[in-house]
Amino acid sequence: MQVELIMYISLMLAIAETFGWIFARIGQPVVLGQIIGGILLGTFFPPTEEVKDISMVGVLLLLFLAGLESSVDELKEAGRAGVSVAGIGVFIAFLIGFAIVYPFKGFNQALIYGALTTPTSVSLTVRVLMELDALKTREGMTILTAAIVDDILGIIILTVIISLLVQGSVHYTVIASIILRVIFFLAVALYIVPPAIDRLLKKVVHLGFADSTITLSMAVLFAFAYFAEHMNLASILGAYLFGLALSETEFRKPIFEHTRIIAHAIFIPLFFVDVGMNMPMQDIKSIGFFAIVFSLGAIVSKVIGCGLGALVGGLTLKESIRIGVGMIPRMGVELAMLTVALNEGIVGKEAYIVIVLMIFLTTLVTPPFLKISFGKQVEEEELTEIFEMGY
Repeated sequence: MQVELIMYISLMLAIAETFGWIFARIGQPVVLGQIIGGILLGTFFPPTEEVKDISMVGVLLLLFLAGLESSVDELKEAGRAGVSVAGIGVFIAFLIGFAIVYPFKGFNQALIYGALTTPTSVSLTVRVLMELDALKTREGMTILTAAIVDDILGIIILTVIISLLVQGSVHYTVIASIILRVIFFLAVALYIVPPAIDRLLKKVVHLGFADSTITLSMAVLFAFAYFAEHMNLASILGAYLFGLALSETEFRKPIFEHTRIIAHAIFIPLFFVDVGMNMPMQDIKSIGFFAIVFSLGAIVSKVIGCGLGALVGGLTLKESIRIGVGMIPRMGVELAMLTVALNEGIVGKEAYIVIVLMIFLTTLVTPPFLKISFGKQVEEEELTEIFEMGY
């Protein structure tokens, strides 16, 4: 390992802790402080690919922990609302993205940009909901369910548009292949992995290697994320689904507690500082009015679309607003989709700056908006806990 990489990690962890503490003291989410600290660090120390690779472990562990905190029964309860949130949210986001881009870039580019607004990245939302102790609320479970469906729909939409623009027609076999891969992956994760991993971990404990259950779980986690990526699905989907599979076993609590410590101490802070370091602050002026309008449209589209989807799914207005805010962030899937579009020659390098700025703004506004929307509920729950403890 290079000395420079070791120093990068040292600086990033110091920045994460310092800015996280400062933002916690002023009543803001810790993760927002870590991102802003990363922006400042990135002005002096440009990000490297090695740091990015290490920090990506953080997002996998974050979604793995979210899966462990969930349960299949809870997801099934949130299923109808989650599908409604994802479906209507994707439709509205695509329409608004298309409408904004069309006057600037024309029909074909509007289709691509519209598709790039559709997915949601839940890693940031999950981190903030964990801070607020709101991940297992009805809103939190609906967001997790919706995000899975959301990414799948986004990938399908992009596939259709690329097929249409490159080859002049839609290849239904490609779309069918994606849907079949998703169904297969979900079936394996929800029905085959839980009993198999439960038997395996029990065997390990029986042989006298109880501590190895954590190591073995980490090995399977990364393998699961790899296979998801290898099947042209999101690696974070694999991480979340494996966590969900483990949540159905008796090892859920010890694995969660041990993983949480190292994840929140090292890898998750590294990930969010790296997000800040990769914000192209120097390029914002050069991309002009269009990029700002597009980014604002991306924010509003999710609040309106996903909020409306939540209302249709039977949630209250307050819950729907919280879900709409929680579905704002974009991150990994958009960049993967953009890479596909760039490789096909459908968009130029300017699109990368526009999409990264959109990711930056959606990442920046989500933590404070979430805290405001959940703030009253969190205060009421804290007061209830104090009352029940007899203080």
